[in-house]
Amino acid sequence: MTIRFRKQWFIGLTLSLLVLLLAACGNSDNKANAPEGNAAAPELSLSEIESKAKEEGSVMSVGMPDSWANWKDTWADMTSVYGLKHEDTDMSSAEEIAKFEAEKDKPTADIGDVGIAFGPVAVAKGVTQPYKTSYWDEIPDWAKDKDGNWVVGYQGSISFLTNTKLVPNPPKSWEDLKNGNYKIIVGDVTKAAQAQMAVLAAAIAFGGDESNIEPGIAFFEDLAKKGRLSNAEASVANIEKGEVEVTLLWDFNALNYRDQINKDGFDVAIPKEGSIVSGYATIINKWAPHPNAAKLTREYILSDKGQINLANGYARPIRDSVKLPDEAAAKLLPKEEYANVKPVGDYKVWEETAKSIPQLWQERVLVHLN
Repeated sequence: MTIRFRKQWFIGLTLSLLVLLLAACGNSDNKANAPEGNAAAPELSLSEIESKAKEEGSVMSVGMPDSWANWKDTWADMTSVYGLKHEDTDMSSAEEIAKFEAEKDKPTADIGDVGIAFGPVAVAKGVTQPYKTSYWDEIPDWAKDKDGNWVVGYQGSISFLTNTKLVPNPPKSWEDLKNGNYKIIVGDVTKAAQAQMAVLAAAIAFGGDESNIEPGIAFFEDLAKKGRLSNAEASVANIEKGEVEVTLLWDFNALNYRDQINKDGFDVAIPKEGSIVSGYATIINKWAPHPNAAKLTREYILSDKGQINLANGYARPIRDSVKLPDEAAAKLLPKEEYANVKPVGDYKVWEETAKSIPQLWQERVLVHLN
């Protein structure tokens, strides 16, 4: 699972202040932003957006399949509560943005879910339209575009998934990981964003950041030299067979894998020194055929019920104020484990740093693996 901005400043500020004022008053008719390039268009209240969404009758998503983050429950709610038909085409973040751009003259998609690093890319490509939702003030600054072109719905942090049958004392920190005698899986750092974020998380723990990945590379280089880094795939099948002792994964993947295999046989921990927190963000197609259905969908995703749906899919809600039912809360780690997680400070810097990681990994780490 990767902040650039557009829209006329004065109009954007005026409208966002109006949204927050109405939200503070508990008014269910919060105002939505007008699409960029149409500043003179009248604002719509939430009730008007809902009415128009029902008239549109459908919402077409990309990269939001039933099997990911429990989207299936949200889509079921959009149908049962608002009468919207739904279809999804699963694809990568980059493919979603390319689809929006390629189909602008004959659009088919309304909304997509992209890794946070791709939110600014979508804005730079000019394929999004802003909508802040009535929950805007509850979203952390790192998790939203200031104009509402993208908004994170759920977050993830790099964690340790440990097979406790193979490692009776599971690591709780990077220092524990360094001093162990077991093998570790980090994934394909030359290609996979999750694996690259694990390297960044290690860098942060040892004094680095998105502009200084060296502490993370050095950490894994040391593990490789000691023969403690495995090239095995971090798949559920391999983990279940006992071929993986400790795996570095997004927490929502680690928790899901744990419960799929054997909840009592695995430990999931956020490293104490620090980790990276990232997330997935919705983007609304600038040329969406059902724009109000897309806005209503984003609104619902950030509602209490929408956030609970995500938690039931092991994804940590972006809104901390949401009270999770016991069953959903039990699927997640306690909030206190996240005390030292940090977001990427500058995704443009990280984008440049990430380009150097494959070569560094080849030259410094892979050369020591069998």
